Amino acid sequence: MSLDHSRRGSDGTSLGSVICITALSGKVQWSSSLKLTSPLPLASVIGSIQPSLVHGTANGRDGLLETQRSTSPSAIGPAISCYRSGFGVRLGIVNQNSPNDNRDARLVASTNRTFDGSRLQVVTAGATAGLISRFVIAPLDVVKIRLQLQSHSLSDPLSHQDLRGSPVYKGTIRTLRHIVKHEGITGLWKGNVPAELMYVSYSAIQFTAYRSMTMLLHRLFGEQNRLPQAAESFISGAAAGATATATTYPLDLLRTRFAAQGNDRVYTSLRRAVWTIHRDEGISGFFRGLAPGLAQIVPLMGIFFAIYETARQPLGQLDLPWGSGDATAGVLASVVAKTAVFPLDLVRKRIQVQGPTRNRYVHRNIPEYAGTIQTIRQILKQERVRGLYRGLTVSLMKAAPASAVTMWTYERVLNFLISKGEDGPTERLV
Repeated sequence: MSLDHSRRGSDGTSLGSVICITALSGKVQWSSSLKLTSPLPLASVIGSIQPSLVHGTANGRDGLLETQRSTSPSAIGPAISCYRSGFGVRLGIVNQNSPNDNRDARLVASTNRTFDGSRLQVVTAGATAGLISRFVIAPLDVVKIRLQLQSHSLSDPLSHQDLRGSPVYKGTIRTLRHIVKHEGITGLWKGNVPAELMYVSYSAIQFTAYRSMTMLLHRLFGEQNRLPQAAESFISGAAAGATATATTYPLDLLRTRFAAQGNDRVYTSLRRAVWTIHRDEGISGFFRGLAPGLAQIVPLMGIFFAIYETARQPLGQLDLPWGSGDATAGVLASVVAKTAVFPLDLVRKRIQVQGPTRNRYVHRNIPEYAGTIQTIRQILKQERVRGLYRGLTVSLMKAAPASAVTMWTYERVLNFLISKGEDGPTERLV
């Protein structure tokens, strides 16, 4: 099997990963993404290896992976300690190069655990980490939804003339305090059950759809005329996102409606909510706001790819104190892309609470909307541009704790599952 940087498995899909952590001169110097073309995944090797120059072979179950050249200006440090993050692989970089030396860097991988058992462990750990992460950031989700649905502003007294008993939220912390004071601590987890169900379903459908679309593109274009990697990832990602969004959309709508409930409960249970919506609004009631939900997928990915590819090269040449240029470019691209399409997310939330229960949520003065374009025009007219960005700050804020909780939980659950299973692989440095 061969090592390359194309981020594909043997079937053309991305596989699991190994994450290696090191500090060179007290900080991370460089990060590359590597993949094996067989079900032995290696990814995110942190060191000083140019991804376009990495090739190698694995000989046997405890095979040695040798990179051919390292032309990065900074040195590869001494033996780098790595930990498992997918399919039970351990990795180590063993010899130390000087900044002007092109000697090989050698990687050691051992995988003496069966792929099926490791895959099950990884899937279980990933699902558990995702569910716990969703639970932890649920309060921020509730705050975001409450702010998005608020059509009045604390700084504009004229907008308070038709509150009808609606609260006036301002800022993340003050909104959290207001919810806890008036609805109790459990108010911060309203809508968490459909949110958790949506997470599990969305992830499974997205992965399946991405893999199916990638394989379809391979069959259509063949190996000789394959699309560029960026185009293939864009098409497969957009198709997978659209499929997962449309399929799980009823759960997204239920999450929004439960999070929008105040002390006057519109729905007493998830089962009751499904029955009531079906009775009063029909099947189409479960898909209110689907159009802006789908409309934001392509521009989100397009903007992300454009910003990332533009910023990756110049940032990669900088010696940044907080990490690699690639990671910084990814964060920058994510923030810009999410900010650009946020108005569509807000419009989706406003349309989701339309219907016969519109005046019964915590914001009793939610205007009546009809259609994506009409909703945008109405918000611009009544609330101006800032009205389209209510809740943006907390939306961007929740990404960091979500990632941190996911990684922390994932590693501990995976280590627990491995400790309960077979003995782990013996890591050897050559």
